[in-house]
Amino acid sequence: MRLEDIARKGGGDLVRADSPDGPGEAFSQAAASVGLAVLGTDTRYLFADAVYCRIAGEVRAGLEGRAVSPRAELSVGPAQFLAAALADGHSRVHVTSVSRCTWHRLTIRGEVAGLVGLLVETTSPAARPQAADLAERIGTTLDEVTTCQEVVSYLSTGLADAVAVDLLPEEPPAMGGPGLRRAAVAGRAELLPPYPPRAVLRGRLALDERHLALSLTVDDRVLGALLLVRADGIFSDRDVLIAQSAARRAAVAIEHARTFGQAQRTAVELQRALLTDPGLPHPNLQLATRYLPAGGGDLVGGDWFETVRLHFGRTLLVIGDVMGHGVEAAVDMNSYRAALRDVAAADLPPHRVLRRLDRDISDVATRRSATCLLVRVDPARMLAAFSSAGHLPPVVFGHDGVAQVIPVPVGPPLGTGVGGYDITSHSFEPGDTLLMFTDGLVERRGEDIDASLDRLARVRPDPGGTLDGLVDEVLTELDAAHAEDDVALMAVRIRRKQAPDDQ
Repeated sequence: MRLEDIARKGGGDLVRADSPDGPGEAFSQAAASVGLAVLGTDTRYLFADAVYCRIAGEVRAGLEGRAVSPRAELSVGPAQFLAAALADGHSRVHVTSVSRCTWHRLTIRGEVAGLVGLLVETTSPAARPQAADLAERIGTTLDEVTTCQEVVSYLSTGLADAVAVDLLPEEPPAMGGPGLRRAAVAGRAELLPPYPPRAVLRGRLALDERHLALSLTVDDRVLGALLLVRADGIFSDRDVLIAQSAARRAAVAIEHARTFGQAQRTAVELQRALLTDPGLPHPNLQLATRYLPAGGGDLVGGDWFETVRLHFGRTLLVIGDVMGHGVEAAVDMNSYRAALRDVAAADLPPHRVLRRLDRDISDVATRRSATCLLVRVDPARMLAAFSSAGHLPPVVFGHDGVAQVIPVPVGPPLGTGVGGYDITSHSFEPGDTLLMFTDGLVERRGEDIDASLDRLARVRPDPGGTLDGLVDEVLTELDAAHAEDDVALMAVRIRRKQAPDDQ
């Protein structure tokens, strides 16, 4: 029979197949559905009928030429299984708790042409809710602890009296360091052995009358072990198949969780490295800064602050916010900081610094735009000059604790190339505190920005308190720990007794 003829015929109305419990059981269309698939010599689909696709979970549209999907592999066998049947010509049978798939090698005129598979549904859909839920119950998150809890919960319901997952560390432990750890337990914990058999940690299965242990393996790497215990009775072949299917899915989910966790840790380390502390101002200024990632998490975005020492005891204070979040925003933020240091070295007025910075940044097409506020503080004259590129205005807390929003002319964000920045000045009194911040501190969804700034201006910190105390009080009063965006702020106070000028 030619390959094309097999593909056209599809599945028959009545077949005989061996059940998982023994040979000789007849399966009709009423008792069990039978699907047919034909694979080429590359183990990609040439044909699959609707019944096969339903049982295996394949999407029939555009199937020809596709490889067997990971979901279908659970029902019909993994890629290595199919390749072995194709290579040596020996038929292979892949059995699960709900199906049985038999693969035969096909030849045409003595040449290997591919594989034909018969997929038999051995239980009705109504009788298999637990097996059908396997894909939905295990690996629902990118968290390995949750995955371990899901697999023990699933297997302890009707299959075993006690279930545990033991995990090996991601990195080999140092001499004397912690090794295998029990990540999750369900059922009667007293029935469980303290450790899995050593053979299981080498990738083998261990089974006796009441104990079943399987390795959690991905690409021949053992991540840990799955332990099942029964108080009475033995594990059947079907029980073993269910446990193996759960172990495979759990191992893949744990590996994905670890890969995701490593990528996240790498991103955090990179972003933290980019968000370095600001430079030290002249000794005649006190400085306090804070950075809170959105939602109290670890990921850093594009908020930043900086100080640059100028001549005659003056200091340039900078706070900015690059559009967006994550590594890309952090990288652009670092570019803005570097560019600003270069421009500020010329000791230009703040509005001219913004003009130069906007021109230089806008020449890089891939750079994200950013808001920025510059304040040049002259402690000797108790005077500050302000210029803004789309940033929120600062607030000054007077020596009596009353806050005042400083009206600063607002130009376009940096990176647009539009320019047009103005300058304004404000005189300080002894004991005044300047607070510069990003929008995450005050903005709330559905609230007008003027109302947000008024809420900040109503904060009444202790006039005799420390600078750090004032910053912490502001963060608490505005519930910054639950802000929807990153929060960066910088508070500055002119020292009552000036230090000698640092020329």
